[in-house]
Amino acid sequence: MNKEEMKDQIRTAKLEKGLSWQEIAETTSMSTEFVVSACLGMNHLEKSDADAVAACLSLSSPVSTALQQYPNKQWEQTVPTDPAIYRLYEMVGVYGETIKELIHEEFGDGIMSAVDFNMTVSREKSEKGDRVHLSLSGKYLQYSSW
Repeated sequence: MNKEEMKDQIRTAKLEKGLSWQEIAETTSMSTEFVVSACLGMNHLEKSDADAVAACLSLSSPVSTALQQYPNKQWEQTVPTDPAIYRLYEMVGVYGETIKELIHEEFGDGIMSAVDFNMTVSREKSEKGDRVHLSLSGKYLQYSSW
């Protein structure tokens, strides 16, 4: 089973069972955000967590096996057209240089890792309407000189 087939089976079972991502993630040792990423094919789970997800969704062992496989992290579109994903590209397009400049001023010449990385997504109540709160935390990696 490939990652796309796995993703389709997981999404279908999630919908049929009426489960939230949080409920599925609670059967594992991982965060909701990481479990969702693995279920969508962009990360992998260790066997115990992959088995827990498959069992929670009453899916067969090939789904667990696919969850354990290392992903091929590539995108098919230059800029995705899905509005929620496109807006993230828009944020980086508008604020990317600002973020880069502030990282360099605070840390020096380097980058924020997307490998040693944490993320949370939550709802933030506001008088002007609820807001999406994204928290991104990556290890600072200094560029080497030689």
